[in-house]
Amino acid sequence: MIFDWEECCAVRETRELQGETPLTLDGEGLWVGVLSSGRCLLQLRGAAAGSGASGDILLGCGGVALLPATPCHLLCLRLTGSAVEGFLRGLPAPRFVDSAACPNVAEQLARLCAAAPPDPAAAPDPARGVGPYALLCMLAHADEQARRLSPLVAEAVETIRNNYMALYGVDDLADALGVSKCHLVRTFSAEMGTSPGKYLTRTRLEAAKLLLLEREYNLEMIANLCGFSGANYLCRVFRREEGVSPAVWRDTAAPHAAPKHLPPRNNEAYV
Repeated sequence: MIFDWEECCAVRETRELQGETPLTLDGEGLWVGVLSSGRCLLQLRGAAAGSGASGDILLGCGGVALLPATPCHLLCLRLTGSAVEGFLRGLPAPRFVDSAACPNVAEQLARLCAAAPPDPAAAPDPARGVGPYALLCMLAHADEQARRLSPLVAEAVETIRNNYMALYGVDDLADALGVSKCHLVRTFSAEMGTSPGKYLTRTRLEAAKLLLLEREYNLEMIANLCGFSGANYLCRVFRREEGVSPAVWRDTAAPHAAPKHLPPRNNEAYV
């Protein structure tokens, strides 16, 4: 199976808002933008959908209108592909979110905008596909701060993000939080739309994919750094979740390295 970056995640066009002129973002897929200065109002189909201030990240879909409340600057791009469709299914509505959850997004977005085809109708270069996908990975947890999570689920999310390498599983997570596994699974699944076990696996895979972009890490090292019991188990989980092996994924992506931005780890392992 050949991994097709254009089908997975690709930049289709870029837009820029500067000053006080309104901007409407159309087209299928996900619009991602960084508001670098000023304040901006967000409208969807004529109805108010929120506002953003300098430093916020825009996540939206086609038909979103940006109305500057003060002179502002916003750089944005439109992503399409199967991975983008999955991301949009988990996005409740267009919104501005705090960039603190994904601090490297502005830098990565600027790089992609500089490399994007100048003609919106031009096909994106599949060789650059790893960059858009890396951006999508960075955005995977962008809206968590905006969710009204209960203290238990918020602590569970933080514990997974900070200790995914060291956690043995949901039992270990429940023990760390001082609750029963049954209660944790029920509460977490109701609020997050996925089980804590699947969330832990996706967090580990997110970290593994970004490490795969660096040639100096072999599969055994990546497995250890990301909390998998070994390279063979990493390969089984990766193929089950992504449809390709880590080796195929890396052979496609590695020649075009992206910035490494892993979820923080409180417990490092050196091998």
